[in-house]
Amino acid sequence: MSIQKTEAIVMRKSEFRETSLIVNFYTRDFGKLSGLLKGIRKEPVKFASNVEPFSFNEIIFYRKTKSDLHLVSQADMRDNFDGLRRDLGKVTQASYMMDLVGALMPLEDKNEAVFALLLDCLNELKGNCNPDKIMTIFKIKMLSLSGFQPHFDSCVSCGDRVMSQSKFSLTLGGLLCPRCFSKDPASRMIFRGTVATVLHIEKNDFRTNLNLGINPQIKKELEIILNAFLNFHLEKELKSQKVLNKLDEIVGVK
Repeated sequence: MSIQKTEAIVMRKSEFRETSLIVNFYTRDFGKLSGLLKGIRKEPVKFASNVEPFSFNEIIFYRKTKSDLHLVSQADMRDNFDGLRRDLGKVTQASYMMDLVGALMPLEDKNEAVFALLLDCLNELKGNCNPDKIMTIFKIKMLSLSGFQPHFDSCVSCGDRVMSQSKFSLTLGGLLCPRCFSKDPASRMIFRGTVATVLHIEKNDFRTNLNLGINPQIKKELEIILNAFLNFHLEKELKSQKVLNKLDEIVGVK
C-alpha cells in the first residue's frame, strides 16, 4: 500500500457495518475512487469532514493494489457548498452531476478536466440565478470529455459536412444530412442554432460558455436531445433525472 493525498468531490456515501462509511469520490489525481472511512459514524471528530454528497474535500488514503476499496485515514472539508444546499432544485442538479459522472467515467482513470468541470459547476451553482444553463453546459462538456458525445460536426453516416437542414439520429448518435435521412426513419429535425450551440460549448471553456445566450426554443430542444441521448446510451434514466423531471412538472403547474 502507498499513502496518497488528493482533492476529492464526494459523489455518494453508504453505511458500512455499524460505525463506518464507504464513500465514492471523484478525485483530481485518480479519477473515480472508492474509500472506506472506518469509525467515522462512531467518532466523527476523527475526521474534519462529514463527507456529504458533492462536498469538496482533501483526503489522505492508503492505496491498495489488490482492491478497488481504499482506506481513507483523513478527510478535510474544503467547501460544503452550503449556498446551494438551501435550494432543492440546485441540490437535485448537483446530485445529477454526481450520478452522471459516476455513470460515464471508469474507475481510477485520471481526468483533471472532468474534476475541474465538476468543481466549476458546483461553485457557480452556489450563486447563479440560471442553473439550467449550467446543467446544459455540464451535460455537453461531460459527454465530450468522456468520449460519448453525439456527432455534431458532420453527417454521422457519410461524413460530409452538414451545410443545410439536418436531422438528429438517436440510434446512430449524430446528425444526418438530407441525403442520409433514410438511414434512420426515426430521426428528427434539429435547429441549426442547436447544433451551433453544442459545437460552441464543446470548443470553449466553462467561463466563456456562461456568457453564451441560449434562446428558450433551443434550450428546450437541447434538453430533449441530450436527455434522450443519455438515456439511450446509458440504457436507463438516472434517478436524479427523474426527480428533476418531477420538479419541472411541479413548477409548470404553478
